[in-house]
Amino acid sequence: MRLEDVGSDDVVARHRAAYDGAAAADRDNHVKQHWKVDERAAFLDRLRAAEARTLLEVGCGTGQDSLHFQQQGLAVTAVDLSPAMVERARAKGLEAFVRDVRALDFAESTFDAVYSLNTLLHVPNAELDAALAAIRQVLAPGGLFFLGVYGGEDEEGVAPDDVHVPPRFFSFRSDQQLLTYAERAFEILDFHAYDDGAGRRFQALTLVKPSPGAAA
Repeated sequence: MRLEDVGSDDVVARHRAAYDGAAAADRDNHVKQHWKVDERAAFLDRLRAAEARTLLEVGCGTGQDSLHFQQQGLAVTAVDLSPAMVERARAKGLEAFVRDVRALDFAESTFDAVYSLNTLLHVPNAELDAALAAIRQVLAPGGLFFLGVYGGEDEEGVAPDDVHVPPRFFSFRSDQQLLTYAERAFEILDFHAYDDGAGRRFQALTLVKPSPGAAA
């Protein structure tokens, strides 16, 4: 994917406009790839083992994953940058809010777990530490955070051939770059990466918020 430079101030407005359009309706019609279902199931197994009860999804889209976690017995809160996406999530019976990942506006240690799939790849590198710190703040000590993104190469910018209007901003990161960001805020419980079948590298991390007194 060829990327072009864009000012970081434009990113939030760009994504809200892109996802508030026809994309909101299209997302509800997407069939979830088997590997995404597998990643979600594996994280759910970890949550059950940890006896997690509350979960925040960051970048919930229309709420498909949030609804699944809720149906599995978790108390779910969902947030997304797009009002149109949040409206569709609420229509599914979810507690959903329009929020920026850098300003989640929940009390410290509110959630036992956080789930975010292909959302933080839209956050510029210059703001990723702040986004991860915001997630860490709302996660309870010892809580689990699933972070899944496309990546593989260190490159960021707007994709001019993107199907969304306006074209979206992406920040793709090498495995090492992504791990470096992650370990500044969390302990890394698991990391694996693989080809998603469409020639894209998917990076999956399960992270833990250190307990008080533990090193990050």
